[in-house]
Amino acid sequence: MKSKSLFFLYLVLNLISCGTRKSVKHIPEVNQYTLEIPKVEKINDSTFSFNQNYLTKNKQQLWELYIKGNPLQLGYNNGALTQNLMQKQEEIFFSKVEGFVPSKFKQKLLRGFLKWYNRKMYLNVREDFQAELYGLSQYSSDKYDFIAPKFRRAMYLHGAHDIGHAMQDLMVVGCTSLAVWNENTENGDLLIGRNFDFSVGEDFSKNKLIEFVEPENGIPYMSVSWPGMIGVVSGMNKEGITVTINAGRSKIPLTAKTPISLVTREILQYAKNIDEAIAIARKRKVFVSESILVGSANDKKAVIIEVSPKNFGVYNAANSSRVFCTNHFQSEAYKNDKKNQKHIIESHSEYRYEKLQELLQEKPKLNPEKIASILRDKSGLKDKSIGYGNEKAINQLLAHHAVIFSPEKRLVWVSSNPYQLGEFVCYDLNEIFSDKKLKDGDFAKTEFNIAKDPFADSKEFGNYEEFKFANGEVENAIDSDDVILTDDFIPHYQSLNPDFWLVYYQAGKYYFKQKDYSKAKIEFEKALMKEITTVSDRENVEKKLKKVNKYLK
Repeated sequence: MKSKSLFFLYLVLNLISCGTRKSVKHIPEVNQYTLEIPKVEKINDSTFSFNQNYLTKNKQQLWELYIKGNPLQLGYNNGALTQNLMQKQEEIFFSKVEGFVPSKFKQKLLRGFLKWYNRKMYLNVREDFQAELYGLSQYSSDKYDFIAPKFRRAMYLHGAHDIGHAMQDLMVVGCTSLAVWNENTENGDLLIGRNFDFSVGEDFSKNKLIEFVEPENGIPYMSVSWPGMIGVVSGMNKEGITVTINAGRSKIPLTAKTPISLVTREILQYAKNIDEAIAIARKRKVFVSESILVGSANDKKAVIIEVSPKNFGVYNAANSSRVFCTNHFQSEAYKNDKKNQKHIIESHSEYRYEKLQELLQEKPKLNPEKIASILRDKSGLKDKSIGYGNEKAINQLLAHHAVIFSPEKRLVWVSSNPYQLGEFVCYDLNEIFSDKKLKDGDFAKTEFNIAKDPFADSKEFGNYEEFKFANGEVENAIDSDDVILTDDFIPHYQSLNPDFWLVYYQAGKYYFKQKDYSKAKIEFEKALMKEITTVSDRENVEKKLKKVNKYLK
């Protein structure tokens, strides 16, 4: 039996090798581009420059990067200026992977799988983006060359969001975005707000990077993400086109194609209006389902482009001056999509959509400050307390960042830590992409900043941060036979976040493991009285309660 298994494994690895040979050898053609190897000047501990390229850290602890040049030069300038930050980000990401897959043998299989799964990605990524990634990758750490060579690793990392999303139907992201114009804003201008609720842990979110990019060809743009990223998850170009992405429910594809963040990057660099954005999205082959909310100063409105491996739709809110986007599709193209219909019923996406409708009734005539308050809202429908960190809330207290765009004025506000509670820093793209940039050593238009949320300094927020740590302790006690919690630990843990269903579910699981079935029953019943996040979560609690009741008979 063992020899059969080894033969099967040998066969699989050979098939992987045959199917990946071309992609493994592929290196982009970069000789066509002129290149000056950057010599970075350190001005102080948080400001670095090379020619007219800059990296600096503002007082809100956001890193600001300005780069310009041809594709290869952009990559080199980016990598040279952000090298320490990028390598730190790589370390955080790959240490997470090692935590998920501690076995060396399984890590080897995972590397083989990634090689095979990404075998067609290079055929679906623009050559100029590949040249930029090649330049950026020259500054990656040598430490992870065992996973893949630097350029191929940079490609893998740009598909990580998509791969994770596809492999798990990964709803670690419950992003929320909205666009309003005409009668829904104070002055009739288009305004857009978004929470990017993507989390690879808090260390990953510490070094936020705001990139201002002036490419040799195309339109200058800004983007908010992390070091080592040339794709776009939230951004705006100098023409007033904005893009934000929200994950949808997806089938698992057989091969990686174009990472969604590179589709949105292409829209920002080359589109001046909604029609041009749609044309770009339509021609790219993606490998996950995603909603791209596109705002346009030239069109004075927003639409949602809905893409998936086998379908394409555009949601254009007829006779309306507002668009809401959570994590389900709304266009006619997906009207009969069973996976999408099931997701609307079973997930927290529809709940957040209804919450946006409710908040807009309470806060008519929006301005940037009012949009910030919507993005920071932690309550459930009808202002119900649903616990901090509940994914049914607009603000799930895990956002990597939040952004507010005013496309017609070319203004953008970017949140600072913690989550979207810190000060929103304002930037004026008209100034940044002009001769006025850095005239006073400052990228931001600080007089327009939006104040920090007072909640960030509250006792409740301190309790929430302690709850996250305590939740890890409870998880550890549930998973380990060696950890016993003190009698007062569970009551204290629950007091830190008393309206959150999870604290009672976790307590029930812990007491069940300790064979204290009476206490477990009480906790599962308490959980069922709270606002549980999804249908599957509720079913899990009900199953546990049913199991407990059998032991108590």
